[in-house]
Amino acid sequence: MRVQCVICDKIEELVDDTLQAKRLRNRPIHTHMCNECHDRITERTKERLATGSFRFYRSSRSIEDDF
Repeated sequence: MRVQCVICDKIEELVDDTLQAKRLRNRPIHTHMCNECHDRITERTKERLATGSFRFYRSSRSIEDDF
């Protein structure tokens, strides 16, 4: 399955049998983000949290545990 990153428009290939591919097929609202963009966002979020002036509102929903 070919997917495109939402942020950088990089096209990647996913194995059709994976859970992520199934989610993208069955629920069109789910989007794909490549590993490089995901890692970059994670690092920058941690940097903003370390400054102390950034508020990170965590949800109590179990859906966010999947991300």
